[in-house]
Amino acid sequence: MTALLILGVVFTLLLLFGVPVSFCIGIATVLALFTVTPSIDTALIVSAQRVASSLDSFTLVAIPLFILAGGLMNTGGIALRLIDLAKVLVGWLPGSLAQISVVANALFGAISGSAVASAASVGATLSPLQRKAGYDMPICAAANVAASPCGLLIPPSGALIVYSLISGGTPVDVLFVAGYIPGILMALSVMIWLHIVASRGDLPRDTQRYTLREALVVFWRALPALAMVLIIMGGIVAGVFTATEAAGAAALYTLVLSLLYRNLTWKKLADAMLGAAVGTAVVMLMVGVSMTMSWLLASTGSVTMLADAITGFSSNPIVLLLLFNVLLLLLGTFLDITPGLLILTPIFLPVAMKLGISPVHFGIIITFNLCIGIATPPVGSTLFVAARVANVSLAQLTRPLLPMFAFMIVALFLVTYIPALSLWLPQVLLGKTG
Repeated sequence: MTALLILGVVFTLLLLFGVPVSFCIGIATVLALFTVTPSIDTALIVSAQRVASSLDSFTLVAIPLFILAGGLMNTGGIALRLIDLAKVLVGWLPGSLAQISVVANALFGAISGSAVASAASVGATLSPLQRKAGYDMPICAAANVAASPCGLLIPPSGALIVYSLISGGTPVDVLFVAGYIPGILMALSVMIWLHIVASRGDLPRDTQRYTLREALVVFWRALPALAMVLIIMGGIVAGVFTATEAAGAAALYTLVLSLLYRNLTWKKLADAMLGAAVGTAVVMLMVGVSMTMSWLLASTGSVTMLADAITGFSSNPIVLLLLFNVLLLLLGTFLDITPGLLILTPIFLPVAMKLGISPVHFGIIITFNLCIGIATPPVGSTLFVAARVANVSLAQLTRPLLPMFAFMIVALFLVTYIPALSLWLPQVLLGKTG
């Protein structure tokens, strides 16, 4: 109890003072360890050993490779081809340029695995066109914010790799396949809201239609980028390679594709590799300290105590799932998706398993919640990017986001209370759900 109290108080105080989350976790964990070890030296040594051992994982190698693939996509001309494809797919809908941003985010985010990169790339490309066509820019920016996390559910997903590690080895291939339908539902919820807004006249009802020949040309140009998803997921589902090997194939494929498109310079390549190195360092530090904290919670019995406290509130799975979603949505407004997964999974997953919830299903639930969180004020990482590229203030952007969240939360509750939305596809394609 003492270790848990110190961990919670120190972490909260440091977070309030603006200390980076990884340092909040690390410092709080060391101080909490001091209560169960004979000296501060021992606490530091144990912490260092746990950080090093937690990073000794073949699965984690996938993270820098997927980050590099996403960086190369953003600079290699691939994003523009995916945006053109989105125009063909949904350009016929009212408010077409806003609808296009949703589909483009889903396509680009699914391949790059980065909500921020997706919001920046799609927003920078479409915002000038939307402004010129007379669109309400706060609504367009809000759609960009809400749709950008879809790719964190649609594989390949770095977030699901992190969850696999922290949950004790939930199969990555099953998690990847399980994320398809929930990710698509998230995108559809935003599109339904945009359709309602366009129908009542708050967005232009213009449409963009293509002849069959034009559509085929656009599809042909985007096919190599789409083929990467087929190669990755096809290889994983067929058992040709693991998720980590798939990440290596994705990075190599994206590099070759960028070179063939002749949009990749030495400077862009260096920037992409530097970005991947920095992004990897941030994620790995977070993983290391969070895994150490998880070990502390487990070894001191804190996880069991928290699980008993939550199940003591109610034994009804419907009520507890509602409680999970409320807590995760609230906490997600202050935590980015990676620290959120690393901190909250060890606390909530044991309770979910007591209720008979599949670790795969729960992984999709917690990821969906935190995806909404990164689009939510005050800390949502995609908010600032989307506001900047659309040239609108956060206050202007936040107002149209609120009704959009209602539609996204409806999709979240469908995924929460209908397990088949997460588990049916893995059963069909892989013959397993965990």
